[in-house]
Amino acid sequence: MSNATESWGRYPRTTADSVALIDRHQPLPSGDASCLPYGNGRSYGDSCLNDGGVLLKTRGLDRFIAFDPATGELTCEAGTLLADILDLVVPQGWFLPVTPGTRFVTVGGAIANDVHGKNHHRSGTFGHHVRAFELLRSDGSRMRCSPDENAEWFAATIGGLGLTGLVTNATVQLRRIAGPWMIAESHRFADLPEFFALSDRSAADYEYTVAWIDCLATGASLGRGLFSRANHAPSCPSSRPAAATRRSSVPFTPPVSMIGPLTLRLFNQFYYHRQRGKVAHATTHYEPFFYPLDAIGGWNRLYGPRGFLQYQCVVPPGVAGEAIAILLRTIAAAGVGSFLAVLKQFGEQSSPGMLSFPRPGTTLALDFPYRGPTTLDLLNRLDDVVADTGGAVYPAKDARMSGARFRQYFPQWETFSQYIDPRFSSSFWRRVES
Repeated sequence: MSNATESWGRYPRTTADSVALIDRHQPLPSGDASCLPYGNGRSYGDSCLNDGGVLLKTRGLDRFIAFDPATGELTCEAGTLLADILDLVVPQGWFLPVTPGTRFVTVGGAIANDVHGKNHHRSGTFGHHVRAFELLRSDGSRMRCSPDENAEWFAATIGGLGLTGLVTNATVQLRRIAGPWMIAESHRFADLPEFFALSDRSAADYEYTVAWIDCLATGASLGRGLFSRANHAPSCPSSRPAAATRRSSVPFTPPVSMIGPLTLRLFNQFYYHRQRGKVAHATTHYEPFFYPLDAIGGWNRLYGPRGFLQYQCVVPPGVAGEAIAILLRTIAAAGVGSFLAVLKQFGEQSSPGMLSFPRPGTTLALDFPYRGPTTLDLLNRLDDVVADTGGAVYPAKDARMSGARFRQYFPQWETFSQYIDPRFSSSFWRRVES
């Protein structure tokens, strides 16, 4: 029996049968319906959805297989959450080499979307630190894939949106830390040029950099925001720092979106001015630094029953200043935007996957309440800017880009398509392949 399924953005709504996987040695289900792995459902658009098909629920594949506390090499099943890895390894002096803005994603999902984090300029994407994985195909064959073994399958699966088969387990190289604490700074900046200057000055000395921006600011204040930079503390602090975040939750979905022009403008004004001085210093637990929204369970419900669309793009270095300014002016003129608008510089490392999103340049990410054609029209206009500059939009966050745009953003798509498992498909892929 088909069940309604949705991604974190709650748009679009789809139906699919589901099969719960509990043993990495079990074969894939038989039949003619298309299959797609589904981890914890934290992709924002339809890359994790398979309308009318079968979702292979992988959260039952959550076992640790091996961990060497001397080298930091970890092997686990693909349904293991990054949160569970952190719980295991941080007390032993290790940390994820790359982490996205939520720890409630699976290892398989991190591989399928080749996720990135605040340290891309130093460490690249998650795929850079995957040593190997097992890929189960619908014909029952199993392949060990690594940069040196079945390397073409490795490249197709990293960032491959779950279409090449089922990753059953993976080996990841962690990075050493002294403890759970971060030495962090927050700089209030007045405009886009100051953001780029802060990014340039911070890249060499800080492992983690990211900025929140006020997406509704205009004129001389266009692109103003708060720039965060941090390193892992080299030792355990003598004084008691800020602790891990206590979680709360949004208990129900309100009948209308709580994110409107008035609430957004009030929030952005408050958030920008909440820091009293130009620079603030803090020693804090890693959770509030890396995962501020994880403290609010079900925060996606705030957007109401129609859900929201996240838009994340990257534009090349030579035109980044002008392109980001045009994007922000377009968003501000539309009177919509996001309470969490993120701006970050990507590094120069080439991503390991054929469809990996990160590339040199500046990336902007925002959430938009879904309001029908007006929202889709706005995002299409943003696409025009990104496409004209030679940039790209992130498939893991997308629910509406055209096939023509996708093929422009990811010129290796045709080579990648040769590695798709014949029984695997997704709502996203069917939308963009034609």
